[in-house]
Amino acid sequence: MPIESRLIDVPAGPDAATFIPVTTIRGSRPGPVLALIAGNHGYEYPPILALQRVRGQIDPAELTGTIVMVHVANMPAFLGRMVYFSPVDGRNLNRVYPGKKDGTVSERIAYAITTEVIEKADYVLDLHCGDGNEWLRPYVYQAVTRDARMDEAVARLVMAFGIDHVVVDRNRPTDPARSVYCSTTAITRGKPAMTIESGSLGRTDDESIERIVAGIHGVLRELGMLPAGPAPLTQAVYLDPAEVLTSPETGLLYPHVAPDQAVTKGTVLAHITDFFGKRIAEITASLDGLVLYIVTTPPITKGQPVGCVGAPRK
Repeated sequence: MPIESRLIDVPAGPDAATFIPVTTIRGSRPGPVLALIAGNHGYEYPPILALQRVRGQIDPAELTGTIVMVHVANMPAFLGRMVYFSPVDGRNLNRVYPGKKDGTVSERIAYAITTEVIEKADYVLDLHCGDGNEWLRPYVYQAVTRDARMDEAVARLVMAFGIDHVVVDRNRPTDPARSVYCSTTAITRGKPAMTIESGSLGRTDDESIERIVAGIHGVLRELGMLPAGPAPLTQAVYLDPAEVLTSPETGLLYPHVAPDQAVTKGTVLAHITDFFGKRIAEITASLDGLVLYIVTTPPITKGQPVGCVGAPRK
């Protein structure tokens, strides 16, 4: 069967069972296996909707190789409309890879995706956007591993996807048993991968969705899996370094900046009040650069992200 829809069952453990909806499209000719993973964070809707569109656009007769689509990785968070964390175990799925077979539900989901999808793929795209509380400009992460062949393959994916702001990420884990992140799980297993960010604030806008759709088609063209698709970028804005700023306090957050805004070191990105309105903290930029995302909803907990600033490489 050239197009197969199935559910990966995640059996019950210390908590309830769940499932992962997956589509596999097998081309008419052998070739690479590309895994497309959406919904590691359940409130990130554009990647989930993008895969539904891509599913309807692929003709197996024109396809070389195989596409595996994880439509919603984190079903508990998706159905629970939860930002970052699972409503079942309170864990962030994209911080527990490669997971555990007998762990909590987030760990069991990560284990299922690692063993059933990532380890069987040749390339992996981990599709994200700003979560329901994050206002974000489109960008991608390009991991740097110091393995020249891997770094070249990842850079090729990045240019093929076509989003022109690229965070150069030098600090991802290197231990396959403690890979933490979905895309790093692929890279530490020898499979080129990248992370994409397009969309924000729980919106389902067509522009953010179509940016992901176009990027997937660009990668399919680059890998020789489809005959046509967008051409790769010829240049990009590399952000190196980029730093996530976290909250020093719990309270109400008031943002002062917008995505893509240029800021200098010391610029106030946001301030926090206590629950009675008293100003108790400010979050300032730690470097000169561009705001990649900023949290815009009031609830903020100590240690959670407030925003990210990246310095364009000169």
